[in-house]
Amino acid sequence: MSSIPFSSPLSEAQLALDAAKKASLAVMSVYGEEFTSHLKDDDSPITKADLQSNEIIKQVLASSGHHILSEEDTDDASRLDREKIWIVDPLDGTSDFVSRTGEFTIMIALVQNKVPILGVISRPTTNTIFLAQKNSGAFKLENEKWSRLQVSNTRDLRQCKAVGSRFHLTEQEKEFFKKLGVASFESRGSSLKVAEICQGLADLYLTTSNKIKQWDTCASHCLITESGGKITDMYGNSVLYNTEKLNHENGLIVTNGLVHEEIIQRYSS
Repeated sequence: MSSIPFSSPLSEAQLALDAAKKASLAVMSVYGEEFTSHLKDDDSPITKADLQSNEIIKQVLASSGHHILSEEDTDDASRLDREKIWIVDPLDGTSDFVSRTGEFTIMIALVQNKVPILGVISRPTTNTIFLAQKNSGAFKLENEKWSRLQVSNTRDLRQCKAVGSRFHLTEQEKEFFKKLGVASFESRGSSLKVAEICQGLADLYLTTSNKIKQWDTCASHCLITESGGKITDMYGNSVLYNTEKLNHENGLIVTNGLVHEEIIQRYSS
């Protein structure tokens, strides 16, 4: 077991890592067999892997005593009175899972006073884990070694590599990427879009959708902030968590921080 790369890890950090690793094993077990998917009420797919991952994560995190807000459970308004809660997406990128692209993740985040203070993202197909803690940096675990994450230093939009959704990219978003004049655009599944920006492999991601939920972004939020990047809504407002409404109503923009303001200005103009 690789030790946690922070000098002063939160007591919950090891729990979150353990939960992500155990859930990853269960998800890969389902991925290796024939499975079926069903549509939920919102027309998004769900599989046995989502449900098994959810149960494992809840079992592991239970000892923390914190409320757990998960995509696969009914929301309980009592969470609004809690200073600290977990926000979990047991399988982010179920469409990618079903399509067998390999680009799906497990996301676990801890929120304190509406701000993510711990984020874990596991990519089961490559046995990679991303971990960030507020004011402690962001790291990637690969081959039992931790390496620190740092965003790119690209300042010119015309040299930027953009990433976007494989299944949900809208015509409006395609047009806006053209307007920005970015050097390249590639589709990526799940939270791997933000993970690429954290590693300096891409420079920006955005969505104008109001359908993205807090569990889709919470762990990523901690990672991008701690790797030196920035996340806001499309108008530059802070993104908060454990709020009454769970969807990000004004879309999202995630960048290396250096091109952030220019994109917001262009979007508003």
